Amino acid sequence: MTTATTGIPVRPASVGTAHTRIEGRDKVTGAAQYAAEVPFTDLAHGWLVLSTIARGRIRALDTDAVLAMPGVLAVLDHRNAPRVETDYVGFLGKPDPTCAVFQHDRVPHLGWPVALVVAETSEQAREAAESLVVHYEQEPHDVEFRGDHPDAYPVDAIMPAVTGKGDLEAALAASAVVVDAEYTTPEEHHNPMEPHAATAHWDGGRLELIDSNQGATWVLGDLAKLFSLDPASVRVRSEHVGGGFGSKGVRAHQVAAVMAATVLQRPVRVVLTRRQMFSLIGYRSPTTQRVRLGADADGRLRALEHRSLSATSTVHEFVEPSAGVARVMYDAGAHHTANRVVRLDVPTPTFMRAPGEAPGSFALEAAVDELAEKCGIDPIELRLRNEPDKGPVSGLPFSGRNLAACFREGARRFGWADRDPRPAVRRDGRWLLGTGTAAASFPSGAAPSTATATAHPDGTFTVRISAADIGTGARTALTLVAADALQVPPERVHVRIGDSDFGPAMLAGGSMGTRSWSWAVQAAGGELLERLALGTDIPPEGITVRSDTAAAVGALTPAERHSFGAQFAEVAVDVTTGEVRVRRMLGIFAAGRIVNPLTARGQFLGGMIWGISMALHEEAVRDRASGGPVGADLAGYHVATHADVPRIEADWIEDTDPDDPVGIKGIGEIGIVGAAAAIANAVWHATGVRHRNLPIRPDRVLSARAGAPDA
Repeated sequence: MTTATTGIPVRPASVGTAHTRIEGRDKVTGAAQYAAEVPFTDLAHGWLVLSTIARGRIRALDTDAVLAMPGVLAVLDHRNAPRVETDYVGFLGKPDPTCAVFQHDRVPHLGWPVALVVAETSEQAREAAESLVVHYEQEPHDVEFRGDHPDAYPVDAIMPAVTGKGDLEAALAASAVVVDAEYTTPEEHHNPMEPHAATAHWDGGRLELIDSNQGATWVLGDLAKLFSLDPASVRVRSEHVGGGFGSKGVRAHQVAAVMAATVLQRPVRVVLTRRQMFSLIGYRSPTTQRVRLGADADGRLRALEHRSLSATSTVHEFVEPSAGVARVMYDAGAHHTANRVVRLDVPTPTFMRAPGEAPGSFALEAAVDELAEKCGIDPIELRLRNEPDKGPVSGLPFSGRNLAACFREGARRFGWADRDPRPAVRRDGRWLLGTGTAAASFPSGAAPSTATATAHPDGTFTVRISAADIGTGARTALTLVAADALQVPPERVHVRIGDSDFGPAMLAGGSMGTRSWSWAVQAAGGELLERLALGTDIPPEGITVRSDTAAAVGALTPAERHSFGAQFAEVAVDVTTGEVRVRRMLGIFAAGRIVNPLTARGQFLGGMIWGISMALHEEAVRDRASGGPVGADLAGYHVATHADVPRIEADWIEDTDPDDPVGIKGIGEIGIVGAAAAIANAVWHATGVRHRNLPIRPDRVLSARAGAPDA
């Protein structure tokens, strides 16, 4: 078989075949260097000092004694740190001022950066930082998040704050069945395995940052604006990243490292401790969500309202857009949604895997399950009866919506047809058993990116793109895409990523990274293949072509573009101890063309495990007196571990986006969406008691069984 245009034989596709990670051996043997491991001559170490009050001012810092300690080189604070520019629009909009460290004496929350101690060794820097005495003028603070906070207000962010059509109250009054319930999710923290770390140094008038981030283009652009530098004079490298989940953007440690390297004119490395990460890298805001559903007796929706409240800091406005999921999943004649925030004396929340969709799907999918119960209709059947034919709010057509197929395949494999719909009737010894389901969706977007492809005389190829592999397997996926574009085996392709010198590219976020980068890689590879087909001799330096997908992305037809999925869970509840155990889970997804089944399955399963953690374990509690989280470490903050994770299966159905040249969609986040709701719905089926507040702790199970309100 040959291509029609070039006559070059077409080899079997690499995309769609399982492939182990390209960098896997380097990672498990320790050969892969992460941001805090790259060696530098004359390296100095910085240690951040964080505030011990939640609101107030810095009155004085006793730096003289610290500067006299062994190895200490400098102490930077608001009195002597370089000035930075904060009035700009960056890659993701207005920056969080938390990253603009040491610019004033105000303290807006506990854990605010107040100084950086720089020393010859990390140990010296830490000892000196812990010895620095800071005097404060303390002020009253408010960290209490509650659903009836009087200062809440709507926020337009990535999406409009408020949407509405139809007369909601009239539609609810005319409905045969109504659900009106409030759901809450707690503050949650993402702590990737690799802590945040950055090393800054100046090389011949050019700033270079070795960093752990989710987008070199993002970090370069914001640093250039912060320090009023020509972007061409900044280079950001981030070859290996040990997890991100939305937290690895522009943060205080990078800016502090650049400041110190500028002042000392030598390389400076700043690494965050695990405890510091609870203050400085963002987190998922708590939410309070009210869902009102009105339906006919046959379960068809007439009214839908989804209102969400989340917290933000006093220095930056970030909204957890939980009501957004209702704008995609279900339609009704009266359809109203709203996202609101309240400012508190807390660190700024940020993007955390499936921001908005994860907590929003819990509330909405639990409410839909309650509606199915009231209507006496199977939960899957009720969802299928309410499948919209276009975007409920946008009115745009769906580029593909294979949710019904996900439910049908999932129901078949899970054995849903054998389910007794009555709650609290199945037992296994002391355990009550139940099953639950929920729908999942996540946007499938694309952003402009550039890539280069180079053909070498020895028959190999090098592809360069400023992508970030944060553990998703993006480097391997791009290798497979490039191999198909160049019509060669993957072994002949070397993909280089994580370097801003490769040109602008989308960050690893919003499940848009691999999709956006693949467009650029395929375009560059295809053009290079056409040039090689002309029989041109390859010079020693190779032949290179560059692609830019801005025009292609801009030409996309307006549509509702999403991945979809159906989540299934079986739980066992010990009515004596209140313990909830997930026994099995199944997720079936419609997420475009799967590039690498091996790493894709890992992404789906990882998201579903996050759902177990969200449903049963994760909960950061703020101490009202100090303003900080209780147990700000991985011992006090509970997450699902090996013993909590049962047999989990993830699979997918055929699904493509006709407007995507590679046919893929993002999969990094959809695995968590709906997972917590499926578990919560299964707990109801097991016990007959609804839990509307996450996590479903043993004490809450016992209280609910005893007839107390769900706590």
